[in-house]
Parts: sequence; structure tokens; C-alpha cells
Amino acid sequence: MATPRLAVTCGEPSGIGIDLLIQISQQAQVAQCVVIADPNVIQARAAMLGLSIVLKPYDALTERLPSQAGEMTVLAVPCEAPVTAGELNVQNAAYVLKTLDIATHGCVSGEFDAMVTAPLHKGIINDAGVPFSGHTEYLADLTQAVLPVMMLAAGDFRVALATTHLPLKDVSDAITAESLAQVIRILQHDLQEKFAIAKPRIYICGLNPHAGEGGHLGMEEINTITPTIEALKAEGMDLVGPLPADTLFTPKYLDNADAVLAMFHDQGLPVLKYAGFGRAVNITLGLPIIRTSVDHGTALDLAGTGQADAGSLNAALHTAIEVVELRKRGQP
Repeated sequence: MATPRLAVTCGEPSGIGIDLLIQISQQAQVAQCVVIADPNVIQARAAMLGLSIVLKPYDALTERLPSQAGEMTVLAVPCEAPVTAGELNVQNAAYVLKTLDIATHGCVSGEFDAMVTAPLHKGIINDAGVPFSGHTEYLADLTQAVLPVMMLAAGDFRVALATTHLPLKDVSDAITAESLAQVIRILQHDLQEKFAIAKPRIYICGLNPHAGEGGHLGMEEINTITPTIEALKAEGMDLVGPLPADTLFTPKYLDNADAVLAMFHDQGLPVLKYAGFGRAVNITLGLPIIRTSVDHGTALDLAGTGQADAGSLNAALHTAIEVVELRKRGQP
């Protein structure tokens, strides 16, 4: 099997993404990791961290070789303005988006097998005048995906979201029978195709406390969520729910679940991150490409200090490689 080639974006250049990739580059990898970033920023940050690194210019025509310890293959994209660790600069927002564009288009074309993204800063991109709600939605637009589904995983504990980056007041209206069925179908499909789970068992949270308490605490379960689940079960899907979120996230249910579907961001992700922070991986489902990411933000206060933990980014790299290899093994 050919060596996987991964496109790796550093995210916000003043954050810890650069630090983490420099740390990871100190170890050999089984894939060719192509870092899309400004090489001058990498060298300057390595000096701050007291780590030596050899930068190798990326050439798409050369043989795919696993990344060696102490080396980093770089597809050079210059920042628009000087970078100071820990200090955001709105002038570099376009640079961040450009690195995403290059990685995504490379994955779509087949130049890269997958992309791995370090954390970016949504606020500074919006401050630059670009409406931006997150990697998930941006990559869906670039790949013309109908509906991206955000899933975080810590080992075999997987939590997907029916809605992603929405204010709480908008969540109920966003959950329709059509959108919920589409999310569940994508989750089922990608668990089968990307994780080789033949018949996934998916547990589904209710939206309201106590899953609506029979309609006394909300009607979304009765009017939308339960009928959608029942219709999909009639098609042969292995679904359980809706269940109250405060009891679903217990071993009684999780021990039997291949994935949990939460209705909104802060219903499911706090539990996942508590259970696996520092080793959890963000995986975008519903895309025609493989994309993984970290489970944390830019941590500006840690940039350049040497105190950032590369555990989640390392897990994201290994998850991307695992999914690439599973997909290749499944090809005729």
C-alpha cells in the first residue's frame, strides 16, 4: 500500500498549531505529512521552542516517503504580515483561509489522501470581514457537500452533532425531519465507509430535558425526533432513542453504542471532551474528502512557550492515516 500523503494546515499562525507540528516533527511518521505554512514562521517558532528542524520544500512529483524525525516537508505559503506568538493579526486571516483552500483542493484532486487541520481563530477571520463559522462549514462549501456532520471521537467513543455552530435559540428550528434524517444517514454511511463498522448502532439524544417528558418539556421529540427515528429504523438502521442526554452518556448505553448523536454542540461535546481531552479528534463527516482536526483551540497564551500538548493533533494525524488505509483496503 502506498505511503499516505497528508495535507496539514497550521491554522492561526500566532497560536499553538505551529508549536504542535514542530513537536510532532521530532518523531518519524508512517505518512508523508505536508505542512502548508510559512516556513519563516516555522523556523522562528522552532527557535523559540529550542527545537531544531530541517525544512524540506514540497514537490508533488517526488516519491511519497514517510516523514523522518527532525524534518518537515513544507508547502510554502507566506503570511501577509509579521507573526508574533500569542498576538492575533487580522492581516493574516486571508493566509489562514488560503492554506485551507490549498489543502482542500489537493484532497479533491487526489494529490493528498486526507487533510489534518490545526486550530484557527474564528473571531479574527470574522474581524477581517469574512463570514466564518468554522472549519466544518467552510470545507463543506469548498467541496460542495450537501450537509457536513461534525463528529468528535476519543477512541471508540464517538459523538456526532445534529446541529453545529448555532446559537441555542436557533437549534429547535434547525432540527427538522428532513435535516435530522439526512444527518443520521450521513453518520451511518461514514461509520460504515470510513470506520468499517458494518451495522452501526447509533444512540440518539432528545433535544429537551428528559427527552421532553412526554411533551411536558417540549414537543420536538414527539413531533420530529421520534417519528424520524422510527422511519429510519423501518429501513433497517440500528437506532436507539430519543433518550435523555443526562442518562444516555453512561456506560449502560455507551458500552453498546458505535456513536451517539447529540442535538446541539454543547449537549454532546462537553462529555466527549471531558472523557478524552488531549486525545480526542474532530472528524468531519459528509465530505467527499477525509478531514480530521484537534479537539481544542488556538491557546494563544501557550504559543511559543513549549507547554502546548500535541496529543490531540497526533491523534488527528493517526486517525486520518487509519481512515485512509481503511478506505484503500475497501477498494476493489
